[in-house]
Amino acid sequence: MRAAFPFSAIVGQEEMRLALLVAAVDPSIGGVLVFGDRGTGKSTAVRALAALLPPMTVVRGCPYNCDPTADAAACSAACPVPAAARTRKPSRVPVPVVDLPLGATEDRVVGALDLERALTRGEKAFEPGLLARAHRGFLYIDEVNLLEDHLVDLLLDVAASGENVVEREGLSIRHPARFVLVGSGNPEEGELRPQLLDRFGLSVEVRTPNDLPTRVEVVRRRDAFERDPDAFLARWRREDGKVRRRLEAARERLGTMPVSEHTLERAAKLCMALGTDGLRGELTLIRAARALACLEGDVEVGDTHLRRMAAPALRHRLRRNPLDEAGSTARVERAVQEQLGS
Repeated sequence: MRAAFPFSAIVGQEEMRLALLVAAVDPSIGGVLVFGDRGTGKSTAVRALAALLPPMTVVRGCPYNCDPTADAAACSAACPVPAAARTRKPSRVPVPVVDLPLGATEDRVVGALDLERALTRGEKAFEPGLLARAHRGFLYIDEVNLLEDHLVDLLLDVAASGENVVEREGLSIRHPARFVLVGSGNPEEGELRPQLLDRFGLSVEVRTPNDLPTRVEVVRRRDAFERDPDAFLARWRREDGKVRRRLEAARERLGTMPVSEHTLERAAKLCMALGTDGLRGELTLIRAARALACLEGDVEVGDTHLRRMAAPALRHRLRRNPLDEAGSTARVERAVQEQLGS
């Protein structure tokens, strides 16, 4: 398997990198949507982040990547591992990054009847799909705005419940399917359905660098990686190690990071000023700000964290205002300035 490009070697695209790190600290944020030009490192960044994460512990032989310390009842009844054997000799595996192709069938995504076992042994068995493989990892959808409607509906159900339910061909299976959903696309090729757009916790915009030094450095690093991957990885191993330790420390602090009443009120006022629908904006903004505070090693969540995460958490939740020609990012920045100051 080919090694991933080092996360710390990615040039620029600071907002995308930060959003991915924040979502990795707290998966409950709801994933990341990356919209922008082709060839700006969107898929490279996702795979680089997954390679950066420490290996996860799974039940040996479980097709659903279940955690040995979790309740056995949370796994699927179709899991071949007996409950008594789930804690014996657990495996350490890399965090999965599962690609969901645009042309994927529903059977491939959710799972279906194992035809080989049905025909050769006469057994009715379940063959897990992409959602099972993505559990506790990343589900990556390139060109997410071109995804077929029936797959969008399916993802909405799973994203809301954290569970994949299959009722077909005489099978009745449910298994955990909690993952960080990462979508990328080019806005020129079509818009995303509002229901799916709202499910993404963070939304970032990436652009092709327009300054000469940055473009040259991007080409230089990518060319060095392609020519000698081992030497390039060795060169950036220490920097990736620093980021990995930050992530691990942030995850440990997440459960104890305080969010004051004042900060909650500031986040709510910001969302009210922008007119965001529902309360998902406030929840996402607070969770993202808390994860950022953990990453930065701060003692509590404050206005600084709200300012930095406001645009990624809220820009895709704004209603269109025909009287305001400013883009969503500009509207968020203006509201932040008015509500939180500089």
